[in-house]
Amino acid sequence: MVSLVDSMTGDNPARPCLVLSNVPTAGGLEKAAARGIATGYVDHRPFKGDRPAFEAELARVIDAEEPDIICLAGFMRVLTEGFVSRYSGRMLNIHPSLLPKYKGLNTHARALEAGDQEHGCSVHEVTPLLDDGPLLGQARVPVLTGDTPETLAARVLVEEHKLYPAVLRRFAMGDKTPVFLP
Repeated sequence: MVSLVDSMTGDNPARPCLVLSNVPTAGGLEKAAARGIATGYVDHRPFKGDRPAFEAELARVIDAEEPDIICLAGFMRVLTEGFVSRYSGRMLNIHPSLLPKYKGLNTHARALEAGDQEHGCSVHEVTPLLDDGPLLGQARVPVLTGDTPETLAARVLVEEHKLYPAVLRRFAMGDKTPVFLP
């Protein structure tokens, strides 16, 4: 989130209007507030078993800010088709794998278990299918001898911080041509 927010300056057409979390103590909320960005949270726990109500509250908070683009970053909740459709073509997500490989969780361990020679991250448009929307960018890292899920994740995170801002900038200018970082 910080990399995205910090990239939205100068001639970048994107500007942050809200940082929203489902975790009231998320560190990103404090970092956004320190940068003068509006923050909010919708704790999912009180909505246990009522995903439509949770998503309705999320939508209420989001819609009050009237964003043009929604960037998911570390939002670890599966969103329903109804919610995703509401923001169709305007919602981006970053995922720690070279999609379509390793949708879902534990991507770094899965890449190591498979003996992959490279791993990375992808930015995609969010669609109702998990980690399945149109690809907007990818960055690759080599898998090194002795890598653990943690060491691989750390190298991928460095690339995420480069890739997501580059994709957002292009997307905000109306260009959906994928960005590929070496």
